[in-house]
Amino acid sequence: MLVHVIADYGPGDLAYAEVRQQLARYLPDADVVYTPVPPFDTLAAGFCVAQLALTPGPPRLVFCNVAPRADSDAPRPENEGERLVAAELADGVRVVAVDAGHTFLFLRDEAVSLTELVIPESGSQFRSRDAFPALLPRVLAGDAEVVGPVDPERIPPPPQRAVVYVDGYGNLKTSWSEPPAPMGSVVVLRVGGVGAEAMVSDGTFDVPAGTLSFAPGSSGWTRADGSEVRWYEILLRGGDASAQLDHPAPGTPVSVRI
Repeated sequence: MLVHVIADYGPGDLAYAEVRQQLARYLPDADVVYTPVPPFDTLAAGFCVAQLALTPGPPRLVFCNVAPRADSDAPRPENEGERLVAAELADGVRVVAVDAGHTFLFLRDEAVSLTELVIPESGSQFRSRDAFPALLPRVLAGDAEVVGPVDPERIPPPPQRAVVYVDGYGNLKTSWSEPPAPMGSVVVLRVGGVGAEAMVSDGTFDVPAGTLSFAPGSSGWTRADGSEVRWYEILLRGGDASAQLDHPAPGTPVSVRI
């Protein structure tokens, strides 16, 4: 089975190697693929979770651990953290993730079920190594111990018109899903405090070299109601849009002036 791991350990970090070792212990036949996100970036994590869970693919599990423990400033007895939630989608795909920040925001309206899991007491600050891997086979078998259902209305919706993910090329994936102006229009994008001209197009490369494009990108999925969504990207053809726009983080607002 394909197992996606989305986490903020960092590429090549010892932490991921230790988690991978435990996954090999509890899911020995899994084909594990790791997708890193920036430290504590639950918005980027939530976008990756949705892109990997809601698009066509083989039977799979998406396991996400980005746990800033930011839900309370009080001391954490026994290193306790945010709750662990399992989601099941209509096609049988399972998602298991720490319910921190924006991790489930794109799944709140797509999942068939959202359930809080009982986490074994470990006292460990490294729950994704010491507590979570042993639960995954039970989730897949449908016999994990649960606390109860999670109300999707208590999960915040995705931010409107904002950066949600920055890929390795510096392309900015946003939560815009409709064109702000007719195709071929030149508009002024404001990403946070930085402005720049961009061409609205129906393809990210359908602009001259060196031009910023604002167009439907490669990310998107079929919603539970059967509708298709494609997320708009800001791309600098032949360059790095993120660098040109002062490296905006996920969550940075994106506005358009025509």
